[in-house]
Amino acid sequence: MRKLFFAITLCFAAFLISCGPSQQEIDYAKTEARIIPQPNKINYTGGALVLEKKFGISVTDPSLKSIAEALKEDLSKYAGVEAELVKENASIIISKSTKGTPESYTLDINDKTATITAPDEAGAFYATRSLLLMFPDKTKTIQKTVLPSAKIEDAPRYGWRGVMLDESRHFFGKKKVMQILDMMALHKLNKFHWHLTDEPGWRLEIEKYPKLTTEGGKGSYCQPSDPAKFYTKKDIREVLDYASARFIEVIPEIDMPGHATAANRAYPEFSGGGSERYPDFTFNPGNPATYAYLEDILKETADLFPSHYLHYGGDEVHFGNHEWKTDRHVKALMKKEKLADIKQVEQYFNRRMADYIKSLGHVTMGWDEIVNAGVQPDNAVVMWWRHDRPKDLATAMRKGYKTILCPRVPLYFDFVQDSTHQVGRRWGGKFGDLAGVYNYPQMPVEIKGLDESLIMGIQGNVWTEQIQTEKRLDFMLFPRMTALSEAAWTQKEAKDFDNFGHRLKLTLPVYKREKIDYFDPFKPESTPEPEGCKKPA
Repeated sequence: MRKLFFAITLCFAAFLISCGPSQQEIDYAKTEARIIPQPNKINYTGGALVLEKKFGISVTDPSLKSIAEALKEDLSKYAGVEAELVKENASIIISKSTKGTPESYTLDINDKTATITAPDEAGAFYATRSLLLMFPDKTKTIQKTVLPSAKIEDAPRYGWRGVMLDESRHFFGKKKVMQILDMMALHKLNKFHWHLTDEPGWRLEIEKYPKLTTEGGKGSYCQPSDPAKFYTKKDIREVLDYASARFIEVIPEIDMPGHATAANRAYPEFSGGGSERYPDFTFNPGNPATYAYLEDILKETADLFPSHYLHYGGDEVHFGNHEWKTDRHVKALMKKEKLADIKQVEQYFNRRMADYIKSLGHVTMGWDEIVNAGVQPDNAVVMWWRHDRPKDLATAMRKGYKTILCPRVPLYFDFVQDSTHQVGRRWGGKFGDLAGVYNYPQMPVEIKGLDESLIMGIQGNVWTEQIQTEKRLDFMLFPRMTALSEAAWTQKEAKDFDNFGHRLKLTLPVYKREKIDYFDPFKPESTPEPEGCKKPA
């Protein structure tokens, strides 16, 4: 009898061992984890969680239900596994904690459960992104779902982790924007800066001034004869709801007083003229009616977008403000306000519009030209883009402006990304390759000793003069946006470019399945550079 009992015990133990994950399976699960951005602390603790063919997800707080539902859908989409929301006996538990900083989370995986705790809904959502990316991609053929036991403690390096898309020069539409938002969310990027107005086209419906879209929405950078393309307010609300569900804030930009050509095509009575190269480039800062017109536009925009911020541009005005010198309205303004030259006129305009944005309950955002305009730093955020002028960054910080770093090199994604590429910009031979994006920020010596807590974060900007198709947009954005996410989220000491490369290789099949025409930095010859466009003569 004892021999029989011993034999049965051995058989049962062997059965348990055969059902549990092998060390080889655990090691494979570790190598397949493709979490981007890299968590700041991750410790594999041995063992693994083996999930049934269909398993449960539960929440401890009703406010987390939508996050659980999103995880359920995305597990099916990306990992090809089925889950259901349950009240007990769940394999994945999402809960709130009283500890932690905004957007932080912990993820604890053992042989029984994967438990998420976070102080806020955003942190819980980001934890689900990390968990999601620990599942093998659904293109992999596997016998069972094995997640390695691990303890992750994570929080973002920067609160602002942004992407800007220019749709004035070329219009892509809400389906493409939503796909970009999906990929941003997957990699914990949280700010979508939407450049909706500029020289070629006005893309935002303003009900009080319908010609802004019916006339100003015509054309693109490469095809001035294109029919009007723009977003209705209904379209915008759909995108805003989609972004909000992914914890992405959408910041609109209405460019002024320069880059106003499309608007002036629709309502020429507010034009301040331009130059031979940049005709009708500016709004007229001397005409009182201009301010009423622009305030109406900003009011409608502010009412539509729930963002805390409203971006009004303020850059490159000198491209087309030459006619201000002779304009009777501008002359009258200069006399009334005791303005010495047209540079002071520009500064007056910037201050006035920033004050109006503040009156709407929003924080003003502008490009780094606004630093010297006298805009109050307690209600303005500066985007430093002129990488060749680090002293301007230092000036902004010295004056107390909160600042976002988005320098042309390496964070303008219209610049080429590989030395063999021909289409796109360079600056003195420099461009934005993957490593340059990943290793940013490299702080200039000019800001040494200044308060770096003023730096809110970093942002990649996609200007679209030579990006006229979705294929080329994908090629220029991916995988640099992926590298940007780790640059923005992961603390410097936790970053490792070689390890990032391993995880990126595992991520590219996801992009391929989503029909994203990315650039493959590992096999450049497999993804030839798409053609760009040239502005008609």
